[in-house]
Amino acid sequence: MKVPLQLGIAGLGTVGVGLLQFLEMHGGRIAEATGREVRVAGVSARSRRTARGVAIDGYAWFDDPVKLATDPSIDVFVELIGGDEGVPRLAVEAALHAGKHVVTANKALLARHGVELARLAEKQGVALNFEAAVAGGIPVIKALREALVANEVRRVYGILNGTCNYILTKMQSEALAFAEVLKDAQAKGYAEADPTFDIGGFDTAHKLAILTSLAFGTRVALDEIHVEGIESISAADIEAADALGYRIKLLGVAVKTESGIEARVGPALVPKHSAIAEVSGVTNCVAIDGDFSGNLLLVGPGAGAKPTASAVASDIVDIARGIVLPPFVTPTAKLRPHKRARINAHQGAYYVRLAVHDRPGAMAAIAKRMGDREVSLESIVQRRPRSALPGIDARPAPGTAASVVLITHETTEDAIRKALDAINADGKVTERPQSIRIEKL
Repeated sequence: MKVPLQLGIAGLGTVGVGLLQFLEMHGGRIAEATGREVRVAGVSARSRRTARGVAIDGYAWFDDPVKLATDPSIDVFVELIGGDEGVPRLAVEAALHAGKHVVTANKALLARHGVELARLAEKQGVALNFEAAVAGGIPVIKALREALVANEVRRVYGILNGTCNYILTKMQSEALAFAEVLKDAQAKGYAEADPTFDIGGFDTAHKLAILTSLAFGTRVALDEIHVEGIESISAADIEAADALGYRIKLLGVAVKTESGIEARVGPALVPKHSAIAEVSGVTNCVAIDGDFSGNLLLVGPGAGAKPTASAVASDIVDIARGIVLPPFVTPTAKLRPHKRARINAHQGAYYVRLAVHDRPGAMAAIAKRMGDREVSLESIVQRRPRSALPGIDARPAPGTAASVVLITHETTEDAIRKALDAINADGKVTERPQSIRIEKL
């Protein structure tokens, strides 16, 4: 058997502890599969005294992750700290400069500095592996870097944030308001005390930036992604979408177009009969459209100690086998600049919900504004509240607002936004119009 592969693990939170447990349980399986034993040579975390449920006394302790990253005793630096600046970045850079392989689950670091780090890894002839950075236990990075590398990928999209999917699923199944479900998600540990990174779509954007580079051979370009969150999704939207045959999901979508790459994060209506509509709770999924592979859908847990540790371990196994690939499939010198397609040129149908003053001529004025922007309407539905009792007239009282849902034919993002801005400015509605893309799957 070959000389053991020595690991230095920085970060002993949920994933770090999960990795130690994984190696303890399946270390023999890894050695048998790779012909090389994997050992933990050193660890680093904020506090040595924290109760973690695993014994760490047998490992060398390092107060400074950067020193662990460059220590001669290790072959692979495993970064599980998180964050795009400061210690995580310094430690990963130090490890690569020292000729150490790096395995990381740090999506933020890769979304901001992935190309620079990949260039350094290639120069040193070492691996920079990050399977756990996107979609937890789903092997989507390996699929794009290896299994689908010869395909021309046309589109990659999916549900990449379990917190948002949990909230939208529970709003749907229990007819609850957004704020109420968010509190529940926080109580269960699915959402942070400050949930902005998740519900604002930013977590999904970090992951989509990585997938976009892998899929299309472009430089990672986080700032080129159009980002919307789910904060504006109401129980009325969930109810209306359901009645029309749709579910609402927060999607990250990247599409190769003739004018560039359209990369966006935002809520979307997906048909109830589609596979992605059935992905519920904290589960993630990633769909990849390849020219020869067709449409592939990978579904699984997007977070958690065991799934994420499994993904980290798969990267370690590759290194133990001697597999070193360009981190972003294409060598960094050949990565193309990310050319952004104009988001305003997005073609598609839209769901629009309006709270319309119940006054003569209001709908005629709204229809005119839509017509002015050449937005054609497929259907117009006045929504009754879900609480209305059978046989009770649920029409709004004179002078109050009526909930009206419009479904448009295919139009552009630019046209729908300008039409809704004009409707809002006209004073025919009591609140800002809601619009959600209807995604073609």
